Parts: sequence; C-alpha cells; structure tokens
Amino acid sequence: MLFRDSPAQANFRSELRDFLDCELPYDDWNMRNDREEMDPEQALFTRQFREKLAEREWLTLGWPTEFGGGGADFVMQTIYMEEMSSRGAPGAYDQGVWLAGPALMQQGTLGQQERWLPGLRNGSSNWCQLFSEPGAGSDLASLQASAVRDGDEYVLNGQKIWSSGAAQADWGILLARTDPEAPKHRGISYFILDMNLPGVTVRPLTNLMGTGHFCEVFFEDVRIPKDCLIGEENRGWYTAAGTLDQERSSINRVVMSRSTLEALVETVRRSDLASMEVRFELADRTIDFEIGRWLCYRVAHMQSRGLSPNYEASISKVFGTELQRRIGTSGIRVLGMHGLLEPNSLQAPLKGRIERWALAGPSYTVAGGTSEVNRNVIATRGLDLPRA
Repeated sequence: MLFRDSPAQANFRSELRDFLDCELPYDDWNMRNDREEMDPEQALFTRQFREKLAEREWLTLGWPTEFGGGGADFVMQTIYMEEMSSRGAPGAYDQGVWLAGPALMQQGTLGQQERWLPGLRNGSSNWCQLFSEPGAGSDLASLQASAVRDGDEYVLNGQKIWSSGAAQADWGILLARTDPEAPKHRGISYFILDMNLPGVTVRPLTNLMGTGHFCEVFFEDVRIPKDCLIGEENRGWYTAAGTLDQERSSINRVVMSRSTLEALVETVRRSDLASMEVRFELADRTIDFEIGRWLCYRVAHMQSRGLSPNYEASISKVFGTELQRRIGTSGIRVLGMHGLLEPNSLQAPLKGRIERWALAGPSYTVAGGTSEVNRNVIATRGLDLPRA
C-alpha cells in the first residue's frame, strides 16, 4: 500500500478541490451545514449540486462503466469521498448510490436495473435503508418484519427504526423475514420498497439536536410487487452482508471531522487557550485522524486488489465513529462552557459546530452497527477468538 497519491490520483484530487472551491456557495459551508436537516434553500442547492456531480459521472464514480458509472477503482472512490466529506459537500455519501446500487448491479435482474439505476445515476431519486428494528439493530438477523407471499405480491407487516432520511425518501432497501421456520440468517429476503405505497407510515424521531433525521417506519399490510425482490427469496441476508461492509468501510465518518478539528486548532492558536494540556489533547485527535484515514485507505486498497474486507471494515468503522465522538468531547474540553452554545447563539465558537458534534457523537457509534458488535466481528473473524 502506497502512502501517497499516484500522479493520476493527485490530479483527480486537485480537480475535486477546484470544483468544490467553485461550486460551494460559501467558504464555511461545512460549518453552516449541520448534516441533519436542511432548510428549503439548502435542499434546492443540494439537488442542483447532485445534478452537477451526475453530469461529471462523479455521483456514480465507482460504478462499472457497463452500468453507466465512472469505472473508478476503490482508491479513487475513497479520494472522492474524502474531499467531498471534508468540505461537507452534498452528495458525498448517498445511500442509494452506495448501498442500493451495488445490490442491484450484483443481484438485480436486467429489468430491475433498467428501472432503478437511472434515477440513482442522475441523482433524481432519494433512498433510505430499512434494516434495523426496535428489537433487531445490533443483532440484525433477529428482525421480525414479515413479508408473506400472496400471488404476485408480498404482504409486508412490521416496523423499522433509525432509518436515516426516510421522511424524504422515494425508495428504501428493505430486509424482511419470508420464512419464519428457517434459521434466522436463512429466512430473510431483500426488497426494494416504494415509500409511497399504501400502508407505509414514516415518523421522524427528534434527537438531542432537535432534528428528525432518523425515522421509524411502520408497515401495515403493504403489498410489494414480487418484481421488487432482489436476488433469491430467503437469501437476502447474504446480499445485505455486502451492503453492510460497504457502509462500514466508508471514509466519510473520519474526514467529515477534519474541518472541525482544523478550525478548533486555529481557534486555539488565536486565543489564550493553548495550554500544554490543550496542546496534547489536540495532538492526540490529530494523530487519531491520521490513523483513521489510513485504516479507510487500507480497506480501499484491499478492495482494489479484489479482496473482500470484512473485519477490516469493522476496524475502520469502530475507529472512525469513536473518533467522531472524541472530536466532540475534546472540543468541549478545549472551549469550555462556550463549546456548549447552540449554533443560533451569537457567542458560539465555530458557529456551534462543537455542540453539534458533542450531541451527535454517541449516535455515530451505534448507527451502521454498534461498536460492540463490530468488535465481536473483529474478534471472531480477525483474531479467530471463540464465540462466547
């Protein structure tokens, strides 16, 4: 693994930075965009920005060319994600492109690909993930939402929770139990769900920051056409496993904290806060950031060699989300009581960004698989330790 960009990678990184300098509406976009909820102006800008990404084939940069993608390798995709996320640019991480797209390309029929891939490529459709349930988050295979075959349809009943962006989604990728008698990993099927079908109810969950990014979704006799089944019936867990590895290996969770860390360091430099204790604190976070960044590149390097990182993706996920939590905690310790001020306060340093990180940080260690569950993956699959 090389710890520097190739000439082609360096040129692409430079092109991305020039594009972001030109297209983002203001220099501190990353500070103003709180990533949870957008006002109408931000929502309009996001749609227009995604269209520009699609025109450059950057929105689906890593998709194979035969599916209309850019055909870029995993390292180039990671560079894209790094530069976009570090600036808070919309379109850095798209659930449809990164999660639904690969499942459709690998397991979908030609008709399914023709139906859903165009909207993903051009950025016109919004997607969510419908995996976790109130009693089946960390132990996802224990999910209870059921889809019972009835002629040419499946009748869906149950509940999902912690579904990011479900209130704005047009489509969702869904896991549901289709064989209650089978072992729990073998009776699950993978569906694409039209979020506007009768019987689908979405209820935003207000979090500590007062936003409703996470949602719970209820299904009451929802009739899903059988052509929305992706892959084989009862084999959906294995399709989902690839989806989860893709979700857990993303570099965005590490680099989205970079601008906040850099701004925090600059704030300390311009103030009287630079005690030895504060210097050590920020030095630790800077080292953490570099470690997290290279753990993500390790995953990308393995993927570029045709390997399938599993516990390596879990290592990246645990370290990255723990870093997100530590950034908020360190920011509060460095800034003191001022770091607790909300974004709408005139006295809030960094426009209240530290307060946002401190409140959101704990949730990052849960979303996408808890740190505890991922540590079990690392222990059993990476270190060959016995299961408890």
